[in-house]
Amino acid sequence: MLFLGFSEIAGEVIEREVKNFDSRIIDFFTSNSSDFLDDFFTTITELGSVWFLAALTIIISGIFFIKNKDKLNILFLIISVAGGGLLIKLLKNIFKRERPSIIPEIDAIGYSFPSGHAMGSIIFYGFLIYLVIKSKFSKKFKWIFSIIFTITFILIGTSRIYLGAHFPSDVIAGQLSGAFWLIICIVSLEWIKWHIRHNIRPVDNIRKIFK
Repeated sequence: MLFLGFSEIAGEVIEREVKNFDSRIIDFFTSNSSDFLDDFFTTITELGSVWFLAALTIIISGIFFIKNKDKLNILFLIISVAGGGLLIKLLKNIFKRERPSIIPEIDAIGYSFPSGHAMGSIIFYGFLIYLVIKSKFSKKFKWIFSIIFTITFILIGTSRIYLGAHFPSDVIAGQLSGAFWLIICIVSLEWIKWHIRHNIRPVDNIRKIFK
């Protein structure tokens, strides 16, 4: 479903059939802009920047490593974020859609489709949701942080539209492709963990590496 949704939007972008859809949403944000929202979304958008997500990935990976937590989680956090970064570069260079505006101050440079902030944030914060759900924390704690992380990546996507860095279709496509890649990473991680738990070849060598 996610892949089909992305493909549908990508096809409409190529055929320039999303102009009216994008324009209506952009007009809504433009007519409801304010100084407060300008400052709010300028701050929020940084939570999805490449450097911010990369720094958090390194910090979280370091904490997991020091505390001798599941090293497979560390590996797949890095794979999901780094792989997502490579995927977004590939997609941008395939579609080569120009941005609605170039704003270096908020990383609004380069090609527009799909949104790197939207894709990167749903991958990173989505993986954090996975880690929280799989943790031993209380159900209440899991719900609270899952909701917080979900709101965060939704607001990051919204900020890219509000600030004029992306078309709405860029953001939706970024979220769909990011969710698709995230699911691939999580399913792969769970598949490996299942084999390790059941001591099934051929991944028993992986178990030895990550003990």
